Amino acid sequence: MTELWKMSAAEITAQVHNKQLKPSEAIASAINRAEATNTHLNAITLPLYERAISEAAIADDQVAAGNELGPLHGVPITIKENVDMAGLPNTNGVPAFANLMATEDAPLVRNLRNAGAIVIGRTNTPEFSMRATTDNPLRGRTFNPWEDLASPGGSSGGAGSACAAGMAPLHHGNDIGGSLRFPAFANGVTTVKPTSMRVPVFNSSATAERGPLSQAMSVQGIIARHAADVRLATSVMIQPDPRDPLSPPIPWNGPDIGGLPTVAMTTESAGYDIHPDIVALVQRAADQLRDAGYTVVEVEPPPIIESAREWFRAGTTEMEATLDPALREHGSDTINQIFDWYYELSEILDRDGYIQAFGDRTRLARKWSLFLHDYPLVLTPFLMRPNFDWDYDSRGFDQVKDLFDSAIYSTGINYLGLPAGVIGMDLVADRPAAVQLVGRRYREDLICDAMEAIEDRNGVLAHRLWDRS
Repeated sequence: MTELWKMSAAEITAQVHNKQLKPSEAIASAINRAEATNTHLNAITLPLYERAISEAAIADDQVAAGNELGPLHGVPITIKENVDMAGLPNTNGVPAFANLMATEDAPLVRNLRNAGAIVIGRTNTPEFSMRATTDNPLRGRTFNPWEDLASPGGSSGGAGSACAAGMAPLHHGNDIGGSLRFPAFANGVTTVKPTSMRVPVFNSSATAERGPLSQAMSVQGIIARHAADVRLATSVMIQPDPRDPLSPPIPWNGPDIGGLPTVAMTTESAGYDIHPDIVALVQRAADQLRDAGYTVVEVEPPPIIESAREWFRAGTTEMEATLDPALREHGSDTINQIFDWYYELSEILDRDGYIQAFGDRTRLARKWSLFLHDYPLVLTPFLMRPNFDWDYDSRGFDQVKDLFDSAIYSTGINYLGLPAGVIGMDLVADRPAAVQLVGRRYREDLICDAMEAIEDRNGVLAHRLWDRS
């Protein structure tokens, strides 16, 4: 029973439905694993173990009574500490928000719990969830389970670290510039950043609505060790909620496209000195997709650098107007200095410039939409360099610039609002690294199909971490 924590969410729910496994057993094993690893990693910042054990006992009774069970019945999960859970604080990594209480579950939390998932804890995030690493003055630093010096990624670094360490099979996170995909890359696990607005959002603790570009770019998702688990949980999370009038009632599985999609492959770096081992991982993933029957061709999509630059210009302009006052009042010296470097790296637009940039986003998205009409999936690098040290972005302007120059396939995809999956592949410079698959709007199902094909041939990178520990 001590090895149950190694099971995937799909395996747990299948065995629970077949009465081979009790939810209480799955939850107990996940909690035991979390207690054994979290003291050092600090990935779970608010344990909910007693509550989870109580919910698991109820879940046991439901199985025994023959009740209809949800697709995630008895599956352990964590929720990032920047979305609402009723009766718990939504701190967003900020000491001033330590007692900012939520009155109701956010839509994604409600959807997951309605499906039978059981939350065992809340995971760490940087201040205001706006760094590529995970450290804050309220909860402290989260460690990468592969190496203490390495960043766990951000802003969903707690989720990524907990996932790789085996604390649960499913971990919620969100992504406005890479906050799901950075941790998947850094910890060697798997995620999909869904299409913009695909997962309904609402926080009862929020004092104002988000800015328009944030609404268009920020998404909610799942970090897991297995692509099939990402599929399972994300398909639950997308259920519409009336509190979010912008979430579309679009089913998970899209129309048949007549066979396996053709995959475009690119390693175009826009002048960045891309690491040769990152290029090799993209080529390996291409070979694995070919082995699975996909047609993979080397062809350049529309330049991603233009979208990445516009993400920075329009994004920092909106952050300066909406987030900056709270950051200056409540943020640490570290996060304020990092934001100063963000602004120095970018350009703050005037009103007309922001309106023009926001409107021109459609032109950029149209170029990619036309390309994806012919090539429904695009295989790209994610980060074009090896994973960085945990404090890299606090060392200076040059380091911040290097991070964002290497991450154009992250921020550019957010600006376009396209779905993208990241799957851990191997170690580069002795740290986990990954590749990315970009897809058509609302075709996360095709991305998961391709990631499963890669996983079947490449193996699960996190298992290598467990083998060496």
